[in-house]
Amino acid sequence: MKVSLQFLPDNKKEEIFYYGLVRLIDYYYLLTSYICRGGTMTAVLAEPENTSAFSRVETVASLAQEWAKRRPNQIALREKDFGIWQEYSWAKTWDLIVDAAHALLALNIEPGDRVSIQSEDRPEWVILDLAAVAVRGVTVGLYPTNPTAEVEYLLTDCGSSIHFAEDQEQVDRVLEIEPSVLPDLKHILYTEPRGVVSYDDDRLLYWEDFLEIGRNHRKEYGGAVDKRMAEAQSDDVMTLVYTSGTTGPPKGAMLTNDNVAFALTRLTGENGLRGKRKPTSDDLVLTYLPLCHVAERIFSTWHLVGCGLTLNFAESIDTVQLNLREIQPTIFFAVPRIWERMHASVLIKGNDASLFKRTLLKFGLKLAAIIGKEKVGNNGKHNVKSWLLNLIGYPIIFRALLERIGLRRCWHAGSGAAPISSEILEFFMGIGVPVYELYGMTENSAVATTNLPGRLKLGTVGEPYSDIGFRIDEETGEIQTKHPGVFAGYWNKPEKTKETFTEDGWLKTGDVGEWVDGTHVRIVDRMKDIIITSGGKNISPSEIENSLKASIYVKEAMVIGDRRKFLSALIGIELETVGDWALRKNIPYTTYRDLSEKEEVIELIQNVINETNEKFARVETIRKFQMIPKELDHEDGELTATQKLKRSSMEDMFSDLVESMYQ
Repeated sequence: MKVSLQFLPDNKKEEIFYYGLVRLIDYYYLLTSYICRGGTMTAVLAEPENTSAFSRVETVASLAQEWAKRRPNQIALREKDFGIWQEYSWAKTWDLIVDAAHALLALNIEPGDRVSIQSEDRPEWVILDLAAVAVRGVTVGLYPTNPTAEVEYLLTDCGSSIHFAEDQEQVDRVLEIEPSVLPDLKHILYTEPRGVVSYDDDRLLYWEDFLEIGRNHRKEYGGAVDKRMAEAQSDDVMTLVYTSGTTGPPKGAMLTNDNVAFALTRLTGENGLRGKRKPTSDDLVLTYLPLCHVAERIFSTWHLVGCGLTLNFAESIDTVQLNLREIQPTIFFAVPRIWERMHASVLIKGNDASLFKRTLLKFGLKLAAIIGKEKVGNNGKHNVKSWLLNLIGYPIIFRALLERIGLRRCWHAGSGAAPISSEILEFFMGIGVPVYELYGMTENSAVATTNLPGRLKLGTVGEPYSDIGFRIDEETGEIQTKHPGVFAGYWNKPEKTKETFTEDGWLKTGDVGEWVDGTHVRIVDRMKDIIITSGGKNISPSEIENSLKASIYVKEAMVIGDRRKFLSALIGIELETVGDWALRKNIPYTTYRDLSEKEEVIELIQNVINETNEKFARVETIRKFQMIPKELDHEDGELTATQKLKRSSMEDMFSDLVESMYQ
C-alpha cells in the first residue's frame, strides 16, 4: 500500500509518522513475545480512541471537533427560547453532534446516503448537518417555504433516507406524499411535538428520542463515529444544494469536502474575502436566511467551524431587526431585499418621530449621502472631507442609528445573491456600515469575486480572487470560473452537468459580465434575461429593476420588452411603506389590491418611474407600467424560494396586464 502525505499540513505528516513508528514498535514487541512464548499470537492491537486525529481529510465536522477540543467552554451557538437566550458551548455542541451522528449510524446511514432538512434556522439544523457529514452522509437542505409538490420532487430526486421536518406544518407536507413515492425515506424526525404526537406513522421519530438512540449506540460503539470520520475522502459529496429553479426544476449541486475546504480558505483566510483581516472566535454572526442556501451556509455554518465564532439564531425572519439590536453582530450578510427593507425602516421611523427628531434625521441622511459618495469615490476609505463630516454626524445621529438597526459593531457586511442599487450602498457606507458586494454561485462554492476594504468600486462585484481561474468569454460576455471549489456536478443529471462546463473544463455561470478599469467586474445580467428589443437593442432589465427597487415604495419590478417595440414594467408596491404614506395622506384603503389601485398610488409610482427613466438612455426607458394586483408568493409559483422572480411564470400569470400595455 502506497500512502502519499504530500497534501497534508506538516503537523499532520509529523503526527502520522510518529503514529506509524509507534505501531511498528508495537508489532515488534508483539512478534518477539510470540516467538519467545512459542504460543499462538491472538492479541489485537488497540485502535487509538480518536482515530479522526489521523484522518487524511479535513471536513466541517472535524473542524467542529477541533474547536470543541481547543475551546470547550466558549459559546458556539445561541438561540432565543421563551424570551431568553440559551447558550451552547463548543463542548455541548460537539456532544450533541456526536449523539446525532451515532443515531444516524444506528439508523443504518451509510456513506453517501442523503439526510434532508426542512426547517427554519435553529441549532438542530446545524447539529444534524455536521452529524451527517461526520458519518459521511450527504446533507440536503429544503426551504421552509417549499410546498408539498416541491417537497415531493426534492425528496424523490435526492432519495433521502432520513428527513428532518421540524414541526407539524413541515411534517404534514411529507405525510401528504404517498409513502410508495418515497421508498428510500425510512425516518421523519421532528422537534416540535405539538400536533404530531397523535399521528400514526411508523416513520415519525421525535428529536429527543433520536438523540437517545444515539446515546445508546454511543455507549455500545463508542469509536464508531471517529472511525467513520477517519474514513472521509476529499471527493465525498457532503451536501446537495438545490438551485432556485427560475427556469425549470431545481437541480442538486454536489459540493464535496474539497470544495468546501477550498472555499473556507478563501472566505475566512488572509487575503480572502476581507483582505488581510481574518474573522476570529471573538466574532458574532446572526443567522436568519434559510440555511439550505449556499450564501447563508457560508456565513453561518462554515464560518462557525472555520473561525470558531458564535452563531446566533434569529427567532424568525420577522424578528431580525429586533435580534440584530440584541446581538449587534460583527459580521453580517444580507441579500439586497434585506438591505432595502432596513433602509426603508429608517425612513418610516423618521416619519413617525417628533419634529425635532425628523429634522435631525433629515440632516443626518444628508450628511450620510455626502459621506457615502466621498467614501465610494475613494475606494471605500475616508478622505479628509468625509472624515470631518463623520466627526459631526456620528455623535449626533449615526451612533444612535447604527445601534437601532443593530450594526453598531459590524466591521464587515456583505451583499450578494442579486444586484443592489448604488443608492442603498452609499447610504450604509455613509452611516458607517462597510457593505461590500460580492459574487459567486452554488456551483463554484460562492468563490469568484469580492470588493475588498480599500479597493471598493461601486457598481461592481469586486475583483476575482488572486489564485483562481476567472475569465469573461470574448464572444458571449459570459463569466466562467475554474478552481478547486467548482462543484462535482448536478445530482443524477450528467447531461445538465456537461452543459454547465466548457470543452476545456471551465464552469459556465450563465452571468454576463464586463471589466471595469481592468480589475473589477460588473455583472450585466443573466444571459437568459437579456432583453432584445424589436429594434435589435440588447438591454439588461436587472439594472433598470434595481434602480426602481431603490425606491422605498417599490418591492417588485419586472421589466418587459423582449422582441417588443418598447419597455414596460410590472410593479409591486411595498405595502408597509406605501401604506404608511397613504395614512399620512389620509388615503383610506382596505387591501393590498385596493391600495395599489388608488390613483394617488399610481401617481406615486409614476414619479418613481420618471426618476428612473432619467438615469437611462431613451431606448431603456419604461413607457408604460401596470400594478401587480397581489403580493407575490413562492407557493403561488411567482417567486423562487430565494424570492427571485420567475419571469416566464409572471408573464403567463399576468399576461392580460402585459398585453394591455402593448395594445
